[in-house]
Amino acid sequence: MQKLNSEEELRLKRIAVKIRKNVLRMIKAGGAGHIGGALSCTDILTALYFKILRVDPQNPTWPERDRFVLSAGHKCLALYGTLAEKGFFDSAVLDTYGALCTKLGGHPDMHKLPGIESNTGALGHGLSISGGMAMGLKMDGLDSKVYVILGDGELAEGSNWEAAAAASHHKLDNLVAFVDRNKFQHGGRTVDFMSYEPLDRRWEAFGWAVRVIDGNNLQQIYGNVTETPFEKGKPSMIIADTIKAKGLPFMEDKASSHYWKVTDEEMQIAEQALQAIEEGIN
Repeated sequence: MQKLNSEEELRLKRIAVKIRKNVLRMIKAGGAGHIGGALSCTDILTALYFKILRVDPQNPTWPERDRFVLSAGHKCLALYGTLAEKGFFDSAVLDTYGALCTKLGGHPDMHKLPGIESNTGALGHGLSISGGMAMGLKMDGLDSKVYVILGDGELAEGSNWEAAAAASHHKLDNLVAFVDRNKFQHGGRTVDFMSYEPLDRRWEAFGWAVRVIDGNNLQQIYGNVTETPFEKGKPSMIIADTIKAKGLPFMEDKASSHYWKVTDEEMQIAEQALQAIEEGIN
């Protein structure tokens, strides 16, 4: 398994903090947002966009690019923060979150921002869209890959399992999916609403090659993604165990962090928490 060298790991850790700061910047501008899931998947996005994905911010529709789909579209603050950090658009746009006619909607819109491959937000659609993209790339003879992040609460939507079966049937080994398993959905613990555990065995039964990782560990994310496809002829599933609201200790692993209406005092605490992490890295 490939490993990041120490300099690369530090670079990615610094970028992850910047993206989390971007998320706070948008929450500060708009006053509220889905922060818990955005922060839980930030490390995955960091590893993908700054070490793995073949993309060009100056040519976002490059035909040979890799594709990324955020199926759990309400986690879009993390995607916006990542795309801005990568240079797809000016970071000043982040300050328009929550404003009238902003390009930063509550779910990603491919017609408003470069770098967004598909509109998402109606949960359960992203894997189907990604499977179609992966099939199209194979038909065009391109070696590009498609990456998609699902939420663990999202898996209660049946369309995910239709898409899972189709991806296996069509041998889409250019498709890499993550389940951001932060163990919460709106209202409480995911397993209390609709449990799909053991999740790894379920995906294996649908014909996927599966690994379980620490989804907030950049080394594990990078090392496993670089080994995809895990098995030739099978789509790859990475079940990423993450912490809801990762990086903000007073909000971590709590259902209340799903959607955050921030106070000035809470924002100050959050900004101090990320500043402490940044200083610890440097």
